[in-house]
Amino acid sequence: MTSTTPRSRALGMHLILLLVTGVLAAWLLLAHEGAPSPTESATPWGGDYFPNTLLTDQDGRQVRFFEDLIKGKVVVINFIFTTCSDSCPLETARLRQMQQLLGDRVGKDIFFYSISIDPLSDTPEVLKAYAQRFKVGPGWQFLTGEFEAVTDLRKKLGLFIEGVDNGRSKDHNLSLIVGNQSTGRWMKASPFENPWILADQLANTLQNWKQASAEGRYANAPEIRPPSNGEELFRTRCASCHSLGPQDGQGIGMRSIGPDLIGVTRQRDPVWLNRWIREPDRMLAEKDPIALELFERFDKIPMPNLRLDEDAAQSIMDFLQEETDRQQSLQAAQLQ
Repeated sequence: MTSTTPRSRALGMHLILLLVTGVLAAWLLLAHEGAPSPTESATPWGGDYFPNTLLTDQDGRQVRFFEDLIKGKVVVINFIFTTCSDSCPLETARLRQMQQLLGDRVGKDIFFYSISIDPLSDTPEVLKAYAQRFKVGPGWQFLTGEFEAVTDLRKKLGLFIEGVDNGRSKDHNLSLIVGNQSTGRWMKASPFENPWILADQLANTLQNWKQASAEGRYANAPEIRPPSNGEELFRTRCASCHSLGPQDGQGIGMRSIGPDLIGVTRQRDPVWLNRWIREPDRMLAEKDPIALELFERFDKIPMPNLRLDEDAAQSIMDFLQEETDRQQSLQAAQLQ
């Protein structure tokens, strides 16, 4: 056995340390070279996940889904068809509320996309007329494409559910999807969601709070009272299309898509009104004269059938009556 001196042992340890240091440095260099640069997106949901589906917008321009529409952007996406008398008008009206809340940020750092699942009927011209009826602003594109390609796109976005989205039927998932492609943060949302919450997600949460909030302190916030069932149904189902008087905050300073509903319980027969809330599509098909007059007066936008029962419709009517009484009492007190 060969003996070692303290000096030789120290030299050996020094060589081993140099070797380990060199291997570690080489490993770090390779890891650095293989890692994305600060300017590259670290999300796995990039061009290798999202299809670059060819779509055509309402102005006849062809665009690619990933490269032109969502890459590096904060977006909200839903799927519609313009002849829908069910949820699509509600979704479009809700997004219109969100667009009004977000103002000129839509088209700059937030983008809206509504994609048709009925390309045979929804030509660019039809989509443009649909957008004009809802009076949407810039930054919101209505798009169409090949049926199979759009179906694949819905699956990639998690907006296609077997048993709900059944082949070539127009039944479809009601969810929206909002997200920031560059960070990989995506969320599903309901069209019945509060528009202020959805707008806050698009303007702040998904933007990593890059703009400071200009809101007041929580201590100065008004007291929140629990809503009745009728008010909750109105706010989540009806308020995107109807206001409640000139001071209604749901109107967000814009003309309602449908008629203002203050006083409606006194203007309409209660039996007629309850049925109109529950099955407007059937009443239009039956050519009810009041239903047809409302349809023509409000830009031929059909009131959606929201699958409400008689009790739910009556709850909404009770709330409308209470709100009418409240506003009229307030006006009388102000006049006095």
